[in-house]
Amino acid sequence: MARAQGARAQMALAYETVYGTPPVTGFRLMPFARTTLGSEQPLLESELLGYGRDPLAPIKDAVTADGEVVIPIDVEAFGFWLKAAFGQPVTSGTTPKTHTFQSGNWTLPSMAIETAMPEVPRFAMYSGCVLDQLTWQMQRSGLLTATARLVAQGEAIAAATAAGTPAALGLQRFGHFNGTVKRNGSSLGNVVSAEITYSNNLDRIETIRGDGRIDGADPAMAALSGRIEVRFSDTALITQAIDGTPCELEFNYSLGANASFTFTAHAVYLPRPRIEIAGPQGVQATFDWMAAKATSPARMCTAVLINTLAGY
Repeated sequence: MARAQGARAQMALAYETVYGTPPVTGFRLMPFARTTLGSEQPLLESELLGYGRDPLAPIKDAVTADGEVVIPIDVEAFGFWLKAAFGQPVTSGTTPKTHTFQSGNWTLPSMAIETAMPEVPRFAMYSGCVLDQLTWQMQRSGLLTATARLVAQGEAIAAATAAGTPAALGLQRFGHFNGTVKRNGSSLGNVVSAEITYSNNLDRIETIRGDGRIDGADPAMAALSGRIEVRFSDTALITQAIDGTPCELEFNYSLGANASFTFTAHAVYLPRPRIEIAGPQGVQATFDWMAAKATSPARMCTAVLINTLAGY
């Protein structure tokens, strides 16, 4: 009997035309490190009395389908997750292509995602997947990955794939070594680490249905926040926090002219942090920042992915 192994697992993704209806074609093979995407249905303990000390059979509760996918931040495949987070990009240029994603869209695309364990065999198709949150960290070393939190409508299990033969993408990963942080267009020095979290704050439409699934997941007010940890060397960030004025933070990864990813938060507000002296080592300050809609451009953030892919 074959046993499932993560090394043989695969993930295929395609955008849906109709929410909750997986397309027949158009699937792409997605690189991923791990996933918790799945469907669960808890049991409700019987509350009835008068049948003795032994409880009656439990009752099934509503079905919940959601989870996280840990993905590499790479040159091509990451654009599919950016589209899920922000909506359809504006693509320009010939070679390379510039894909510009902007916050503030009222509608988000839904996806069909199939996770495959072919040795069992088990092919789980998750329909109506909408991206709730996208987060990643910047640091000096290590593997650069992002975590996508998804809300799905349901799960369908089959013994054969429904994704056909997914088209593979060229995998070219960014690394922490390729990352830079800028503040108001100038390099921000002494940054030890940074964290970026973009949330769509999805509202699950939990209507009464015979199959126990949700009717949809609508985006509510978006949120962009994060954290930067810096070696305390000057008072520029402290002064900004005290004054309450915003700045622009730019997080960039580059592998050359044809491969780069730039995420810009246009109006970032910094809190006034506690400056602690913990010992003889260097003093560090941590800023838990929040972003808001800027005056110009009139949006909260912009993500620009440059590659040779025709479009998303």
